[in-house]
Amino acid sequence: MLKIKEIENKKAWEDFLNKIEFYPLFQSWNWGEVQKKLGFKIERIGIFDSDKLIGICLLVDVAARRGRFFHLRHGPVFLEYTQDNVNFLLDYLSSKGKQKGIRFIRVSPFIEKNPAKSLIFSQKKLINAPIHNQDAEVCWVLDITKSEEELLKSMRKTHRYLIRKAQAMDIKITQTTTVSDIDRFIKFYNSFSHRKHFTPHKGIREEFEIFSQDNQAVLISAEFAGEIISSSVILYTPKMAIYHHSTSSEKYSNIPASYLIQWHAILEAKKREIPLYNFWGIAPEEKTNHPWQGLTLFKTGFGGYKKEFVHAKDLPLSFLYWKTYTIEYLRKIKKGY
Repeated sequence: MLKIKEIENKKAWEDFLNKIEFYPLFQSWNWGEVQKKLGFKIERIGIFDSDKLIGICLLVDVAARRGRFFHLRHGPVFLEYTQDNVNFLLDYLSSKGKQKGIRFIRVSPFIEKNPAKSLIFSQKKLINAPIHNQDAEVCWVLDITKSEEELLKSMRKTHRYLIRKAQAMDIKITQTTTVSDIDRFIKFYNSFSHRKHFTPHKGIREEFEIFSQDNQAVLISAEFAGEIISSSVILYTPKMAIYHHSTSSEKYSNIPASYLIQWHAILEAKKREIPLYNFWGIAPEEKTNHPWQGLTLFKTGFGGYKKEFVHAKDLPLSFLYWKTYTIEYLRKIKKGY
């Protein structure tokens, strides 16, 4: 018999997640702590079959201007996705949401895109969310269990050359888990986002502060001529390293420091015996004018393969949802996604 129970034990939560082949970052315990620091209400829900934990979901209650909703980023997570399991959880969340005046529930399970699994999330009046692919829905992944020599060989020729060129230059690579160092990165990052005309992520400091407590967040920087010219925030979970945030200097754009940072980050992941390196989101192949095309070219040049997951789904609980739908759809079109 299926039942719902709140989970309050971090080890139990993470032990469950580490059974999953592809680590769902936004369902991690630490991500829940980040959301709390940002002022969101969260719940860590366990789905049990008798006394066996078969699924979890980190529920974030989002009070957005466009409408309040329950957000399950990379969730729900089940050992086995069945119609009964998914329906049971959605029924529970729907009842809870209606009591709280929620407009809709948004789920984006980290399961590979295929007709059979997509069908499970086409029931219960779930519809495709009117947003572009987010949260690494289409991502680029590298198996780093190979030797350093094999990894270099599998890269695009240009990437190999630029890494070696950077190694021959007077570039100093540093890495830190000190929280105070992230403030300089954020200032650098905000300037970079303004220059590149994209909306900067919020909560980077809170993310770094929480994940670095478990030695899971590292700031890697490249220094040249006494200046930091490129930096990246890498997350190191037990099963996957994640290239999550980055910034670079326009002044030294001809120096391939970002290539050397990625190589350093990959070697750090190998040292930690992490099997996968996730370069995070890339542009869909069919969208040749996508804003991420340049970034996609950079990421795919390191070798690896594409992973594509089911698109986020919404379960409307109120007719007001359609106002939110329209706002988000128009925003997506305006941004060129």
